[in-house]
Amino acid sequence: MTTPLQVTARLRTPVTEDDHVRGPLDAPVTIVEYGDFQCRFCGAAYRNLQEVLRQRADTVRLAYRHFPIVNMHPYAEHAAEASEAAGRRGRFWAMHDWLYEHQDQLDPVHLSLGVTQLGLPAEEVAAEVERQAHGDRVRRDFVGGIRSGVDATPTLFVNGIRHDVGYDLADLLAAVDAAATA
Repeated sequence: MTTPLQVTARLRTPVTEDDHVRGPLDAPVTIVEYGDFQCRFCGAAYRNLQEVLRQRADTVRLAYRHFPIVNMHPYAEHAAEASEAAGRRGRFWAMHDWLYEHQDQLDPVHLSLGVTQLGLPAEEVAAEVERQAHGDRVRRDFVGGIRSGVDATPTLFVNGIRHDVGYDLADLLAAVDAAATA
């Protein structure tokens, strides 16, 4: 009797200076998240990842990549575009956090209010979102996700290896601790 071969999915697109990264650049553990701002599971993972970054501040860095599933989440792509417009102005993480903390308010009217709350130029950001000025970036992240075997959100990679255990806090801390000592 043969044992089925288990294949571990690996991150195919390495983290570069173009990625949105939170945490120390020289951290021994890098988590890459492929996320969708309208996905409720990503919203749950967001809270846990924030806590991982807090509890393992010297150990972990987080890279966020877009994976909007537009056939299920009609506002996900606009939210990704808005985060990139904010990123162009040095406010990616502020917009990222606002989007996850207001997942039920991603329609254009509420999104515009969020942009204004962050002190960003709402009309400029709206124009960039409307013309998909950052579409290439969002698509590049998405395609990189597909190449790495991403098929749902959130998908996390810990030091380049797909983390399929779960995204609750205990699982994430265990994965980080294991990767830090590997």
